[in-house]
Amino acid sequence: MRGTIERMWEVIKAMPPGVLVFMGYALLVLSILGISMGRVVDEAISAPISFIGVVWMALLAYLIFTMTLVLQKKQAAYGLSLGLTSLLLPLAAILLFAPAGWILSIAAIVLFVLLVWSLRRPRSRAWFSEP
Repeated sequence: MRGTIERMWEVIKAMPPGVLVFMGYALLVLSILGISMGRVVDEAISAPISFIGVVWMALLAYLIFTMTLVLQKKQAAYGLSLGLTSLLLPLAAILLFAPAGWILSIAAIVLFVLLVWSLRRPRSRAWFSEP
């Protein structure tokens, strides 16, 4: 087990900037899910299976699985990372109906464009090389 963390830091240091941008986005989504987990737990007390609980757990599993594949440079991670990024589009549409939500909606669209642009760059595409 010795040297495992050092090797992972080397992997992170070798990541192209586009992949680092995506990993930052993924960590942001993970932290938002963690902060809002209290609501899911409160609902689980009243009903063992709830819609929001199933959605949160599926999103959490998808997020962690995608981040793990990105760290392993797997080819499948490219499609999964674009799929995770595409979740910003429904968010932008939902934010349009919030008070002053058009500003946040534009921010979500800008973040979506930035993430897709950074993931589609040649250095980022080359990162996903392992079968």
